[in-house]
Amino acid sequence: MKIPSHEHVFPVKEEVVDYFNPFLYLKIWEIDLEPLKSDMEITGTWHFHKEVEFLIVTEGNMGIQTKDEYYSLQSGDIVLLGSSELHRTHRTSLSPLKFIVFQVDIFRYFDQSDLPYLHGFSETTRALSELNYLLRESPKVRQETFSLIQSIYDESQQRERGYELFIGAAIKRLLWLLVRHDTRGLLQNNDSFDIQRLQPVFDYVERNLHQKITIEDACTLLNFSYHYFIRYFRSVMGCSFIEFINHKRIKNVERLLLTQNLSITEIAHVSGIPSTAQFYKLFNRYNKCSPKEFIKNMSGKR
Repeated sequence: MKIPSHEHVFPVKEEVVDYFNPFLYLKIWEIDLEPLKSDMEITGTWHFHKEVEFLIVTEGNMGIQTKDEYYSLQSGDIVLLGSSELHRTHRTSLSPLKFIVFQVDIFRYFDQSDLPYLHGFSETTRALSELNYLLRESPKVRQETFSLIQSIYDESQQRERGYELFIGAAIKRLLWLLVRHDTRGLLQNNDSFDIQRLQPVFDYVERNLHQKITIEDACTLLNFSYHYFIRYFRSVMGCSFIEFINHKRIKNVERLLLTQNLSITEIAHVSGIPSTAQFYKLFNRYNKCSPKEFIKNMSGKR
């Protein structure tokens, strides 16, 4: 099946974040937009980056669209976007708009004592954007998060002596805030040794997404028996090894659908999914729609 290129290829940008200080692994800046002169809506380009992003609105209102959600934001609101999560801005109001964008490689801020919490932020099976429930439902968390990001921005602009220490501490405080108040348990900690022990398997999966991946090969990497590996992986990751692989593959498929002029058969092949029928079944399981419907939804405004 070949979907005509005009139906599904639209601009998607992989953004390379330029850190203002190479030792801080972040970028933070303010966008100040003048009032619109007409009532025409303005929608930004779909883009993604490996850094986690927080966006806080300080004046006006706007929308943020991801694959699964549309966030309507006004002054005082915050949205959290996960690593490599596709998103774009949407401006509908004539009024002035001002917001701060904070992009950070949060993994650079985990030290040895923090590793048990690394699993919760790893996004192996879910995007960190699921934590937006916390920013919506808890005024305390929303206000403190807003204040922390505003302070990080101010320090990055002033750059007085010791600003790097302040920013590092503020990011750690932000991570603590999310962990402490996560009532749904999305950021459950895990044994850091277990995560490190599975790293060769994670690397193996990333290198071989385009071809056959077997449990036997994963067992060999860790010198585990077949049945012990299955139990061990599920206990550490909260999902089966096959579910983990499928999640990785579908995320790759979503990006290929939006950025490459390939047929479904070609995308299935380069994604390591052996048949078109299995591809459709797997895609529908994760997205509750067909690939063509997914493309149409992502190219729309909402």
